[in-house]
Amino acid sequence: MTHAADSATAETGAGADSSILIAGAGATGGAFGTYLQEAGRDVTFLLRQARAATVREEGLRFTAPGADRTNRVDVITAEELRSAPQTFDIVIIAVKANGLDSVIDDIGPAVGEQTTIIPFLNGMAQIEKLQNRYPGQVLGGFVKIVGTMRDGAVVQLTDMAVMTIGDLHGAEAPARIVEALDVPGFKLQSVVGIIDGLWEKWSFIAAAGVVTCLFRAPVGAIMAAGGRPHVHAIVDEVEAVAAAAGHPVSEASRAITLKMLTEDGSAFTSSLYRDVTAGLPSETEHILGDLSIKAEELGVATPLLDLTLVQLRAGEAQKRL
Repeated sequence: MTHAADSATAETGAGADSSILIAGAGATGGAFGTYLQEAGRDVTFLLRQARAATVREEGLRFTAPGADRTNRVDVITAEELRSAPQTFDIVIIAVKANGLDSVIDDIGPAVGEQTTIIPFLNGMAQIEKLQNRYPGQVLGGFVKIVGTMRDGAVVQLTDMAVMTIGDLHGAEAPARIVEALDVPGFKLQSVVGIIDGLWEKWSFIAAAGVVTCLFRAPVGAIMAAGGRPHVHAIVDEVEAVAAAAGHPVSEASRAITLKMLTEDGSAFTSSLYRDVTAGLPSETEHILGDLSIKAEELGVATPLLDLTLVQLRAGEAQKRL
């Protein structure tokens, strides 16, 4: 069940006064953090020292279709937080999955007994790690946004911006959290059954990663080269893992995935592809590696996923030579 938040009620009440710490000011944290701050929320960004120094000096630039602006934002580093601990009502984790282990430690001084932690990371492994460290304080969450970083600026590439949150055990998300995060600029959804949604998101990003990394091209070029039946096979393969895990992808979600990954002329590429081709640290193991492990545990054959993993791992090995 999905409940769209009512933005008309979001400007008043305790939730609107919540203090929010966002770990990361990249494409995800920077975009949603900008919308939250511009709506008057009390937002602080937890950043590495070099990034913190740049943002303090230059501000946080955010561009989107029809928008280009730079805001002064509150910034803190892990070292500063350790030396002068302060707790926050909400901690949003919006770093790459391979940065989670260090962030789990970094946010420690910011987490009090009433703090709610919401990770917006790809894959599923982060949920267990965070629950083990901060039991009873973690919500499930995922976002839909197409973004990147360009010369230090946060770039939202399309108008799509959706944040979905939910209790990991099937209860309603706390009203104060919904109220705090419901602001103009993006659509907030509070769902019952967030685990199903997390699997759907993982299935999509894995399928998109396999398609664009295996064929090393945007969707439109893959279609022009005759890739349509192979894309269908990849989507079938990935979604079979989700079904075997007890979280089958809905027909509506499957239709959206196939539309995005088979659209003639589309310039769409996955974030994994963009990182790999740019030579940046990637989430290969968190998105595809963990899914391959899960598939093997469940007895689901994933030859196209595994082939893509071999290609990506071989490329990483060559970079280290």
